Amino acid sequence: MRSSGKGRIALDIGGTKFAAARVAGDGTLEGVETTPTPKVGVWDACAALLGKVAGTEPVDRIGIGSAGPIDTVAGTTGPLNIAEWRNNFGIVAAVQDLFPGAEITFAIDGGCAALAEYRYGAARGVPNLLGMVVSTGIGGGIVLDGQIVRGRTGNAGHIGHIVVNNEDPCACGGVGCIEAVASGPSTVRWAQAQGWAGTTGIELSKAAATGDPIGVAALHRSGTALGQAISSAAALLDVDLVVVGGGFAQSGPLLWDPLQESLRRHAGLSFIKELRVVPAELGGLGTLTGAGALTLDS
Repeated sequence: MRSSGKGRIALDIGGTKFAAARVAGDGTLEGVETTPTPKVGVWDACAALLGKVAGTEPVDRIGIGSAGPIDTVAGTTGPLNIAEWRNNFGIVAAVQDLFPGAEITFAIDGGCAALAEYRYGAARGVPNLLGMVVSTGIGGGIVLDGQIVRGRTGNAGHIGHIVVNNEDPCACGGVGCIEAVASGPSTVRWAQAQGWAGTTGIELSKAAATGDPIGVAALHRSGTALGQAISSAAALLDVDLVVVGGGFAQSGPLLWDPLQESLRRHAGLSFIKELRVVPAELGGLGTLTGAGALTLDS
């Protein structure tokens, strides 16, 4: 393998931004570039980003981590937060056209983030874990025995659609999914319905930190729901570590304290009584780092 990283590229497809970088032989990301995810012309923006990262160097391996749902068999992605691609976009074929002959490995973003935390971050030395990304949407991934669990179509671990209530409509067509309750935009919508005048998750977190009662209530509601979803998933998977990343997960104690309280209330089975939920260490580069790791394993 080349140690320079010139032959390998990682790509992170998210509802808010795309990121790409070259990948060194030790998994280090080099020359990270990002671009906002546009409303239209999504592939053009993605292709331009890849071209910028690749430059004139040959590319022989590409790892892609994408928001879901995805289909690794068909090579398609249909993120709920990218309207232009919601009916499935052939991401693998499109990237292959850009880089003929390159080996492409494709996985869900949460799986990539979980793999990255296992190898380089908060889950080092813990080969069985659930990873979560709480941001524009809520994604997840499973690492068991040190390997990403992919499932039939590559969507294993997509925890964003565990049901936690019977109230909030979800973009997936269901009702009460954790993504519809506790993602950044969903929490903002709930706060706005209570009379809060802000527009973003960052503003809401800041308002809560200054004692705004609606902001505090909104984060408490979302944190509690996250604890419920995590407890359910941990019991199903028999893991005792959950790593949570994503921009909205950085909202501080007003989100994390009710999350932990909810865990204590719901994680009652003997094999998850010691369940730990910890912040991700890799920040916004978790999925991209995991996508890079895919190029080392391919």
